[in-house]
Amino acid sequence: MRHMQVVSGVLVAMLFLTVYMIMSSKCLNGLQHLAAHMGASTFQRSSKETNSQQLANPKERHEEAKGQLVYSLKNQVRGHHNTENTGGESLEHEVARREVERVSDELKMYVHAKLMQIKKLASDPILVKEVNNILEISADIHKKLKSEQSRLANTVDGAGEWRKLENLQLTDLVQRRLEFLQNPSDCDKAKQILCKLVVTECGYGCQLHHVTFCLIMAYATQRTLILKSEGWRYAPKGWESVFLPISKTCRFKSDMAASQWGPNSTMDNSQVIELPQVGKLSWRPHFLPPAIPEDIADHLTCIHGDPAAWWVGQFVTYVTRPNAMMQKFLNEGKEKLGFTNPIVGVQVRRTDKLISEAKFHSVDEYMHHVVEWYDIYEKKHPGVQRKVYIATDDPGVLHEAKKNYPNYTFVSDNEVSKSADRGSRYTDASLRGIILDVYLLSRCNYLVCTFSSNVCRAAYELMQSLQGDASECCKSLDHTYSFEDDHLHSFIAVEDHQSQREGEISFNAGDTIRLTDNQWDVYCQGTNVKTGKSGLFPSYKTVKKIERVKMITYSEVPDS
Repeated sequence: MRHMQVVSGVLVAMLFLTVYMIMSSKCLNGLQHLAAHMGASTFQRSSKETNSQQLANPKERHEEAKGQLVYSLKNQVRGHHNTENTGGESLEHEVARREVERVSDELKMYVHAKLMQIKKLASDPILVKEVNNILEISADIHKKLKSEQSRLANTVDGAGEWRKLENLQLTDLVQRRLEFLQNPSDCDKAKQILCKLVVTECGYGCQLHHVTFCLIMAYATQRTLILKSEGWRYAPKGWESVFLPISKTCRFKSDMAASQWGPNSTMDNSQVIELPQVGKLSWRPHFLPPAIPEDIADHLTCIHGDPAAWWVGQFVTYVTRPNAMMQKFLNEGKEKLGFTNPIVGVQVRRTDKLISEAKFHSVDEYMHHVVEWYDIYEKKHPGVQRKVYIATDDPGVLHEAKKNYPNYTFVSDNEVSKSADRGSRYTDASLRGIILDVYLLSRCNYLVCTFSSNVCRAAYELMQSLQGDASECCKSLDHTYSFEDDHLHSFIAVEDHQSQREGEISFNAGDTIRLTDNQWDVYCQGTNVKTGKSGLFPSYKTVKKIERVKMITYSEVPDS
């Protein structure tokens, strides 16, 4: 009986492979048909948008949910971003292309997870051999598919170059807005937000994201950010000992009177407002990530697969602009290590993080994804030297990687690893080392890390403004990306689903599901907002919700 169950499992797996090989074209055809259908009537989303609970029947719910895929459908991106004359792609084309990539990745994860389960149950050596063969073939098919998807996204009709150019233009706009906000002509009259780097056990990545949070709050409320960083645990002279000033015209004053952050009704007339840490807000504004500004949302959604990460990356970019001395250190460090592209970055965080935030992941777990990326890359670039940049607080990681993967060239600085140890973390050498790590990780072609780490997330965020759409250039071994660990993305169901087993939730097309965890096998943990029920749900029946929020548009800053 057990033998027959395993045989049946193998046959099912082979059926999955057949589906897998035709998935790309079939999914693309379906999404293109959907885009054409939805193009007949514009899908509008505003304060008047239809609540899925009010829709009369499943067909209406289905159509409303599908509209999320091609949100704000137009043949061209609105305004002066006309793709017809620039070699660019339409919004619905880009959304459909990325959806094909996502669904094919999810199918690959599902097939792999189920085959591994079958392998564990199998006792017959012949069956084990057959499962291993299927695993190998399915992995090779997926690599071929990823290679062709990359070619479609980046080389056909110059789409990749167009996307990079559009990213540069949008990045330039946001950076000029921040420059305008942060340097008012008369600081005494400008409304301000005060942000303090307090003494805390919080590491560099955590403190970097606190400053980032402060600047996002400043942007959304049109207040100049004042950063008090003297006495910073990493550098007593403050933020400006390594980075450019947050503001060139406004400085912290010891006699500065500030009111505490609170509801709009109590803060509008205050010239200076002091912010708490992001996790200690008395009320959470709707404009914090994953929200993105409505005025750039259409454009950003067209050119980028993770708009929220791109948006956060703009603020991380601004606050971490290196001063002349730090830029010299970064340039010399990059040259000394022999850091050149193509290269894959790996960040392995251990020591205290294993106690407080994350579980242990072996070097092999990281390298599995490194090997896979190079296998795909080598299909178009045969003979490439396989280089890996390792950033870690455990010096033993580099030794283990070199021993187990002799065909790879590892780039790393063990002195930085030693300085990241808890006993010597808050030193100048440690600060410079972690800044170098983030700088180089963000410039890798691909990144393998854990999104539970602030450093990993910061590198990923910086990649987005540096490289264009790098949303597919990172693999997290634990969480999905979010700016705050406790505020993850929501998903919209695009078709009805009835639970198939205990611990699984049901939903209708149009329902909102709040993500809590990713199982990395096509199932996620989440909560159906409408029913309040929590459990597993199949992520391929959903799409990520784009949170669009009205913010200040900074009309004083021209678009170009």
